[in-house]
Amino acid sequence: MRGITGALVRLYALPLARIVELTADQFHRDDDKNAYLTINRHPVVLPPKLARLIEDQLREATTLHRQPQGERFLFPGQIPGRRRNPVGLGDTMKRHNLPARAAWNTAMMEALADLPPIVISDRVGISPVTAHRWARLAGDSWSEYLATRQSRPVSDPGTDASNTARHINSR
Repeated sequence: MRGITGALVRLYALPLARIVELTADQFHRDDDKNAYLTINRHPVVLPPKLARLIEDQLREATTLHRQPQGERFLFPGQIPGRRRNPVGLGDTMKRHNLPARAAWNTAMMEALADLPPIVISDRVGISPVTAHRWARLAGDSWSEYLATRQSRPVSDPGTDASNTARHINSR
């Protein structure tokens, strides 16, 4: 469980409140045996080891926590049919020297270095305003990028993302 939680926080910047809401229906494999986890309507490819950990967790959760008809949570709570409490999950992480909050903060900063805040907002499930606040904290709100993209004519060969990024970084 700790390995899954730590990986989801660090790789996908998922907060614990979103992790405890994950269900078995959000995990699937395709014909090529690639594993996916659907996060906020978006399937993301999972590393093979993480996929195996999730499969093991789902098997164990089903065996230990018989649930009534309905959702099968990746991290079921003690009461059948209910998810685990995110505060309790965070406490478990802390007891094992895995500070979820610090890991999530780092993951958010790294994600915002690669993607615009609105994409992070949709992917992680936080409000766009919160994502923009995080981008300001990270020192990269992407507003320069968007302003440059909008100010150039469509016929300008410099409108591709790599040229625009070089333009911004050369300032």
